[in-house]
Amino acid sequence: MKHVPIVVLDFGSQYTQIIARKLREAGVYSEIVPYNERIEDILARTPKGIILSGGPASVYAQDAYHPDEEIFNLGLPILGICYGMQLISQFFGGSVIAASHHEYGKAKLTFEKESDIFRDSKDGQTVWMSHGDKVDNLAVGFEIIGTSENSPYAAIANESERIYAFQFHPEVYHSEEGSKILKNFAKYICNCESTWNMGSFAKEQIKKVQEQVGDKKVLCGVSGGVDSSVVATLLAEAIGEQLIPVFVDNGLLRANEREQVEAMFASRGVPLITVDASETFLKRLEGITDPEKKRKIIGETFIQVFDEEAKKHDGIEFLAQGTLYTDVIESVSVKGPSKTIKSHHNVGGLPDWMTFELIEPLREIFKDEVRLLGLELGLPKDMIGRHPFPGPGLAIRVMGDVNSPDLELLRKADTIMLDVLHATGLYEKTWQAFTVLLNVKSVGVMGDNRTYDNTICVRIVEATDGMTATFAHIPHDVLEIISRRIINEVDGINRVVYDISSKPPATIEWE
Repeated sequence: MKHVPIVVLDFGSQYTQIIARKLREAGVYSEIVPYNERIEDILARTPKGIILSGGPASVYAQDAYHPDEEIFNLGLPILGICYGMQLISQFFGGSVIAASHHEYGKAKLTFEKESDIFRDSKDGQTVWMSHGDKVDNLAVGFEIIGTSENSPYAAIANESERIYAFQFHPEVYHSEEGSKILKNFAKYICNCESTWNMGSFAKEQIKKVQEQVGDKKVLCGVSGGVDSSVVATLLAEAIGEQLIPVFVDNGLLRANEREQVEAMFASRGVPLITVDASETFLKRLEGITDPEKKRKIIGETFIQVFDEEAKKHDGIEFLAQGTLYTDVIESVSVKGPSKTIKSHHNVGGLPDWMTFELIEPLREIFKDEVRLLGLELGLPKDMIGRHPFPGPGLAIRVMGDVNSPDLELLRKADTIMLDVLHATGLYEKTWQAFTVLLNVKSVGVMGDNRTYDNTICVRIVEATDGMTATFAHIPHDVLEIISRRIINEVDGINRVVYDISSKPPATIEWE
């Protein structure tokens, strides 16, 4: 097991993954493990520090999550965040009570004592609170190092034991200097060096793939999106001609996507195999309206198509996928008690009948890190900058039944919307933009005629890693152009709406 400078114990917070990403941005590699990880496995990672994440439970609840208490006897620096703070206080003899009301939102952090964990960060900074319980009495050996208007114990520490705890969440975007505070914990409290970057990650993954694969062959699913393109490029560098890259046209692609994918790989000298399975996918999706069923059908069909292609080649023992950390977290609780949001077609392993071993070199990194890795591997910026596209494709952007006429309607609307964003320079400034066919009809009037046609929803969001997102504040005149062009140029659409919900509570995709 490799050395991991900072180990994050996951107690179920929706923000846990951001802790790891913020540390990595500071050049300190970190990994998230379940809250009940065995001490032996923690020590095997030779950590220099441990972070206890937040979580939705109360430390006094019957089903509260508790770590192996031996972590407090390892002599390692520890940082507890929210729920982690309450666990620390409870263990060392302090008291935790239910707050009179849930505190949620921005607060001002006032320093009460100098501390290395606050080094070079400003007094009075904005931090983000999100908690129901709070510390009522300090444990022996701890002192207050920060307060807020509603939290007299906003930050506490036992400096001699190098144990720190925050009521606020330094990892989230709204905490003004939270990234610096996390970096301070790693650098000044844990004595970690900033040596981790995408260059070192690429070398590490290439070596890992070479050791795992040996002289065997790897079948790699390619969609043309950022994730699978980065995986294919990484594998091509690691194992060369042992890579069998396969692009499946599932009939759920964006306009001209197949041609663009084939051209891109041809320009890099990678021999791409294209399989047209569009009829198979659309036939299996016929009459299916439930989003989860759609995703599972698409995932199972992908696997079957790859299996059929693999049988045409000798020596294939591995299947490579562009699974990301966000996919894993939203699909299954592999790292702890985090809640399942939705299944992803490329998460959860392979069916029992399939003998491939999975290779997922991106499984522990985030989307923004994948883009950096792609640049490190020499992929063109315009490809690396492409907006995310879901594995199930347009099937989850057509509400209800998926069929060829509706898909074509959606493609036309989507192309217009993207054309306008590119023309106005807004495409590069947003995280993801797409259209959704709602399959909701309404009355309209075009010329002197009454219409009863479909509605297109435009969804444009800003984000960093996809774990959270806010709707993009697109200028009204740009939205007007998008709406006017879609209605005028796409027969069957007479209404365009703009989605102004953020994640959470909504997800980015509609299904």
